[in-house]
Amino acid sequence: MSKKKGKKPGSNTIALNKKAKFDFALQDRLEAGVSLQGWEVKSLREGKVQLTDSYVLFKNGEAWLLGSHITPLPTASTHFVTDPTRTRKLLLKNKEIARLQQATEQKGYTVVATALYWKAHLVKCEVALGKGKQQHDKRETEKERDWNRQQRAIMKEQNR
Repeated sequence: MSKKKGKKPGSNTIALNKKAKFDFALQDRLEAGVSLQGWEVKSLREGKVQLTDSYVLFKNGEAWLLGSHITPLPTASTHFVTDPTRTRKLLLKNKEIARLQQATEQKGYTVVATALYWKAHLVKCEVALGKGKQQHDKRETEKERDWNRQQRAIMKEQNR
């Protein structure tokens, strides 16, 4: 029997896009499959992925993930061309693609990748429809987060 080292039991999350929650007011969330190459899956198992500036582009009735960065492992084959920032196809149903594409044609809406995670042996990408926040909205979110943190500290102090 082999045991995996360095992995938390029950942790299926590969990468999160925390910046998306700050920059966008996220509304609809969907689960999409991702079309990957073999070296990319190996890099994902090592956690070498970044979703910070990733978004979804629609072209010819298909959804494509742009801006994600998967760092190739040094053990990747030398005869294989590895492009860390290549566009990756998202696997969604036609109705879902049509609904998201229609929403992005409205002013201020975009589709961003919020998370990559394992579902059984498959890699899934959570995409969300978001409307861009303005600067005052971001400050309001920060104030609310600080207030919630203070509330938890007060409740913790009272429970002692």
